[in-house]
Amino acid sequence: MLDLRDVVKQCAERLERFQRNPQRLGEQNTKASLISPIIEALGWDLRDPDEVSHEYRRNGADNPVDYALLLLRTPKLFIEAKGLGENLDVPRWANQTIAYATAAGVEWVALTDGMQWRIYNAHAPVPIEQKLFRAVRIDDPERAVELLSLLSKDNMRDNRIDELWKGFFVDRQVHAELTSMFGGIEPPAELVALLDRRLPRLTTDEVRTSLIRARAAFDFPVPVGKPVLPSGAGGSPPQNSAVTTPSTMPGDGRATAAGRRTKQAVTAQERSIKVTDMIAARRLRPGAALYGDYRGLTHHGELLADGRVRYNGQIHSTLSAAGRAVKQQILGHDAPESTISTDGLVFWHVTDAVSGDVVSIKEIRRRCARDLDGSQGPSDT
Repeated sequence: MLDLRDVVKQCAERLERFQRNPQRLGEQNTKASLISPIIEALGWDLRDPDEVSHEYRRNGADNPVDYALLLLRTPKLFIEAKGLGENLDVPRWANQTIAYATAAGVEWVALTDGMQWRIYNAHAPVPIEQKLFRAVRIDDPERAVELLSLLSKDNMRDNRIDELWKGFFVDRQVHAELTSMFGGIEPPAELVALLDRRLPRLTTDEVRTSLIRARAAFDFPVPVGKPVLPSGAGGSPPQNSAVTTPSTMPGDGRATAAGRRTKQAVTAQERSIKVTDMIAARRLRPGAALYGDYRGLTHHGELLADGRVRYNGQIHSTLSAAGRAVKQQILGHDAPESTISTDGLVFWHVTDAVSGDVVSIKEIRRRCARDLDGSQGPSDT
């Protein structure tokens, strides 16, 4: 069996060639070139139907699932494959497979086009858009190995992914509650009362006003218990590496609740700064990956040198137009304007080329304005 890291690297190299003309690959060639090698490197025997069932049907009349990975002849994981370049954001791809997995009693589902892998917990008692556990791209090899190793035969047998899911599921609920406490204009009365008791020298109004100004950040490290890589995969991934989830932007590792900071006034100087100005200031790099969260999924775009955005194979003239395209893809082209209207500066996040952190492009614009008026140097960490 080939080393998982080596196979991920080989797939990434193939992708560079295939992406120049993805239409010629198709689903079957995607499976043969990019998906089956990964499955085999994870320790599953592709030639043993008691271990890997191709075109699996629970009943003869069912639509088949591309791969069912079995332990003791019982399906443990469904993998639904799409041709390279297919849009995995189309809701029906995940919905159909998750519904089938639920009916078949299979907890874990993977959806992939060879480039992206998305892992879902079909049994999670939440709306379907919240069943996504983690997502990764093969061209991010360290994270790809970390995530895919959870699907190895040994780790699925030991239920290691279940252990990590439990921590993730709890953390997400706690994070949502903390964010609601700090993210509103008026802080919750019980929080004000708690601090009022603990800070007797302050008045209740002083505590409340201070909470309105608060900028709180909540960090949830990966639960203890790192996955074991398949035999010969070159060591274990870092135990505290960041988890890419719908609630944490890639490369960030934490989510923030900002109180009123999103309401701060935008100066005329900020408004005058264009995307091309941010590129010229070297805060943004042409070709930079853009990340936008919507309906529980992280959507990916590419920033072009002239300030336009490539998303889903189409070129959009503005950040907002690209954000609208994301929402239309999910909601349909007949969705009302009020539901797809998008502030692209807020929607899209990117790596600040100066500081290295992942922030909204609106924050990049603010930093550029601050650099220009000399209130702070260009290093913003």
